Amino acid sequence: MTADARPQPDPHRDLTTPPEPDPAAPEAGEPRRRLHPLSPLLNGAKSIAVIVAALSWQTLSEVGVGRFAVVVTVIAIGVVIFSVVGWLNTGYHIVGRELRISEGLIWRRNRAIPLDRLQAVELRRPLLAQLTGLAELRLEVVGGGKTEAPLAYLTVREAAALRERLLALAGRTPGATGRDAPEPAAGPPALERPLLRVDNRALLVSQLLTPQALLLPLGVAFVVTQFVLEHSWTFIGIASTVTAMAGVLLQPVRRVLQDWDFRLARDPDGRLAVRHGLLETRSQIVPLNRVQSIGVTWPLLWRAKGWLHMRLDIAGYAGPQSGNDKHSDRLLPVGVFATARELAWEVLPRVDLAALVTTPPPARARWLNPIALRSMGAGLTDEVFVSRSGLLTRELTIVPYARLQSVRVIQGPLQRRLGLATVYGDTAGGRSGVARDRDVAEAWWLAEQLSVRARHARGPAPRPAAPVAAPDPAPAPEDDSYWRGPAQP
Repeated sequence: MTADARPQPDPHRDLTTPPEPDPAAPEAGEPRRRLHPLSPLLNGAKSIAVIVAALSWQTLSEVGVGRFAVVVTVIAIGVVIFSVVGWLNTGYHIVGRELRISEGLIWRRNRAIPLDRLQAVELRRPLLAQLTGLAELRLEVVGGGKTEAPLAYLTVREAAALRERLLALAGRTPGATGRDAPEPAAGPPALERPLLRVDNRALLVSQLLTPQALLLPLGVAFVVTQFVLEHSWTFIGIASTVTAMAGVLLQPVRRVLQDWDFRLARDPDGRLAVRHGLLETRSQIVPLNRVQSIGVTWPLLWRAKGWLHMRLDIAGYAGPQSGNDKHSDRLLPVGVFATARELAWEVLPRVDLAALVTTPPPARARWLNPIALRSMGAGLTDEVFVSRSGLLTRELTIVPYARLQSVRVIQGPLQRRLGLATVYGDTAGGRSGVARDRDVAEAWWLAEQLSVRARHARGPAPRPAAPVAAPDPAPAPEDDSYWRGPAQP
């Protein structure tokens, strides 16, 4: 007689306790979790503020303060009840390598977000959330036109722990799940390495050195002059003036509020930690392998102080067309060239801003760019594709070869007559490195080099030691060192 090979139940196990799920199972996941109980109140408060603002002053004067308060109270109760019902039917949990979110009562919506497409996770704390000790978690994924999974609201500790867990799962290989997944290190967490802290005074001065801020006194003087000459001041005139001034000041003020106390650091895993904000604090963790390109900009009014600002283009960040301003995430709101050089080296190792060299288009491209020809250029280094442009506001774009998704060669009708073409190196972040108005032979050579170098940068094969010789470039302009900063010792 052969022994039964099936496992026998443990006679000493407590049968009232359910067995623990196997973490190695492919569908093993945690129970569905709800958001914080105060979430309906915070979400309802925002809706109530919008509704009350929509009610005009004329409505208040017509119905009276008492009836107006009753109407607002009824609306507030209805909004809170609706928010509570939504909160009861909203939950999230992690299954394998997916974050699953379910919401809705009448129209049910279930989303499964693959974590291997995760680009960055942001922890936001609006003013009401700061007062209540809560935070909002936002996920950015590849190809997302808007924030994919805003979880509002969680406690700060829960949001930070969930962010670390999601980023850890996103960084694992597909087979590293369950018992094969690496465990976090024991002991206290390692400290971050600070990289930068922007001076708030410099931030304020930089936003004063903008066209909006400089033109505002002229607008005020014009309005005052009109009032003095006409000796009249109507409600429409007041409203129009205030609206125009608010529109002019909106962008500089918003930049100051968003970039206040801007800090950069490297966490123990080598990721970039970005924190900034005054009324709404933001804390982002960006894996450096998700960075698609770096942009450096020298505004005209900043150049007297030697200031510039830098941005990071990250795949999956929502663009301006969706009402989100995070298409290009800030890396340095304001700073000098030496600081920008250090940050570029941190994000893209072996890339030195002071050593980047570009060549201009041929002289016949002056027919298409009679003024800005000297400010245009493009070049290839061992690691990146570099392009520069701009006459008043000068820009430099740096694209790593490994992030190139496609290469295009475009010829317009005038370019065909002049024997010119433009080369685009596209990334998943939406921006492109552009070599404008190059000689046709040089343009096709650039396209071939970009394709070959991108393939080698993403693959295991080493890059060729000696690339094919390029056609003779046009002579360099007399002075194209504005983007390289002061001479290095």
